[in-house]
Amino acid sequence: MAEAAAAAAREEAPTVLKTAVEAGPDDLLGSDGYIFCAPENLAAIAGVMKDFYDRCYYPVLGRIEGRPYAQMVCAGSDGENAARQTARIATGWRLKEVQPPLIVCTHSQSPEEILAEKTIPEHQLALCRDLGAAMAAGLSMGVF
Repeated sequence: MAEAAAAAAREEAPTVLKTAVEAGPDDLLGSDGYIFCAPENLAAIAGVMKDFYDRCYYPVLGRIEGRPYAQMVCAGSDGENAARQTARIATGWRLKEVQPPLIVCTHSQSPEEILAEKTIPEHQLALCRDLGAAMAAGLSMGVF
């Protein structure tokens, strides 16, 4: 999902894609906008994404206000709680949501389905690409 969004964004504007482990406060400070992409695990954002927010929250607080953001969540059931958690962080940072969360539901419910590698269907990847392109276009045109 993140790769699809980033590839489409690169066609419109310079774009950096980093994992939550790689990204840090300097990356947030050096960016004009953000697309946060994370899986939902046990009805919450994945631990690695929580770690990213924990490491970055206070170092950038008050320094990225007003910047646009969007988010994508990959979930086995509904993804709403993970989206709410990211939205709460973004609210604390005073970011501007530029579209509702994109939630891709895999409907994985059994232990085997949950642990299996996921393949996102093309029609849902197209939505991720649309989100990336829209974010980049909005930034390039100064809409955000």
